[in-house]
Amino acid sequence: EIDRFRHQATSALSTRKDVIIVASVSCIYNLGLPSSYMEKSIHLELEKPITRGDLIRQLAKIQFNRTNSIVKRGEFRVRGDVFEILAAGEKNAFQITLNQQKIEKIFVINPLTRKVLQDLKEIIIFPPKHFVSNQPAIESAIKEINKELKERISFFKGKGLYLEAERLERRTRFDMEMLRSIGYCHGIENYSRHLTGKASGEPPETLLSYLSLGDNKHNFLTIIDESHIAVPQIHGMFQGDKARKEVLIKYGWRLPSALDNRPLSFREFEKRIGQTIFTSATPGDWELNKSSRVAEQINRPTGLVDPPIIIRPVFDKEKQISQVDDLFEEIKLICKKNQRAIVNTLTKRMAEDLHAFFKRKGFKFRYIHSEIKTLERAEILTDFRKGKFNVLIGVNLLREGLDFPEVTLVAILDSDREGFLRNERSLMQSMGRAARNIDGRVILYADEMTGSIKRAVAEVERRRKIQLAYNKKNHIVPKSIEKDIEQLIDLKEITKEESLWE
Repeated sequence: EIDRFRHQATSALSTRKDVIIVASVSCIYNLGLPSSYMEKSIHLELEKPITRGDLIRQLAKIQFNRTNSIVKRGEFRVRGDVFEILAAGEKNAFQITLNQQKIEKIFVINPLTRKVLQDLKEIIIFPPKHFVSNQPAIESAIKEINKELKERISFFKGKGLYLEAERLERRTRFDMEMLRSIGYCHGIENYSRHLTGKASGEPPETLLSYLSLGDNKHNFLTIIDESHIAVPQIHGMFQGDKARKEVLIKYGWRLPSALDNRPLSFREFEKRIGQTIFTSATPGDWELNKSSRVAEQINRPTGLVDPPIIIRPVFDKEKQISQVDDLFEEIKLICKKNQRAIVNTLTKRMAEDLHAFFKRKGFKFRYIHSEIKTLERAEILTDFRKGKFNVLIGVNLLREGLDFPEVTLVAILDSDREGFLRNERSLMQSMGRAARNIDGRVILYADEMTGSIKRAVAEVERRRKIQLAYNKKNHIVPKSIEKDIEQLIDLKEITKEESLWE
């Protein structure tokens, strides 16, 4: 499904200018040559002269597979003079009917029922794979790959690493044979330096390259959402990918040229994005220094005010109760009103132990952390909104982008432990989870007022005052936001759909 979206994006960028692309950090990774991708496209229109054999050859040449059953992405079927083609970026198929060596009809159809959905005059069919090359380029690449392979085998044998030499030779020769036979192999992107003719160390072509096609260079706007997280991620991608590839190269799984199948470095990324807007409730220092103008969007149309913050000790010496005891009393009230609460812990172990403790007390709790699989995480979050349990425990819940209007309490345990999870920005992000409900409030458990707590509380109070003044001036009565629950299970439904299709 992700690959379908990727093809949908590149085909749209190749054919029109009014395009909005929503991308993750993966947009800085190698995606083949846009020029080759466009050159290999097939333009079909009504009355265009073309024979049945020519169209079959053209589709096969750009890596479409022929089938006799229901077409899937990247496949086509021929029955007489009727073609059914399912492009890599589409859910529905194209049906092309030939008559007297001309295109008579072009329809969009449901690939399963073959019901006609739309009548078209022309279409452009793009290759089902982004890494496409012509035969001369492939032959040239194979020569370079073979040359590099011999050098690397000599290197390994010279050091007595015969297992690594044999492993690399077997894998690379198989890939070369696949390239020679069908023009493609698994992991073809690792040979992109040779296939594109780029020099060692030269930046790869990415999704951003498609945004700059023709005369569109920098003629687009980049919006980096949650920039306080996205910018450091982009910074770290290059070195992280390099470290992983170096291990593969060291043990003979890949040739050294695989290092050029990489993401853009941050400096390369900066040069390619043009006009940029950074959006974040807690922007980082880099974005603030880089921006020529900073605009604050504090006033909410709903009139919702940032939640009040209550600070309580981790251990109350007078009452002789701990943060867990105090939280227990708060959770009882939450469950009684059938509301929701988010509890932020410092470690996975603490999240699991807290979950076990409250479960023994008869409360409906679930925990969430990085070891829980994506689909299970989506299911947990959906059940939380539906009220199947009242309290969600996690370590770094600010990272989940949680936006739950049902949450009336956010409790942050051990708030005074300075560090990544308890710095000013992390605290503000976590506290913001309670800003979707008019009854929302935050409890920070801390024995001392750290600098991060002071700054976070001061900023939240500043924003509260601005919103309250705005509400008073405009006679706004705050109300909780409303949000569709089904949004959280899209990924699960997509996976179900894919498995049923298979």
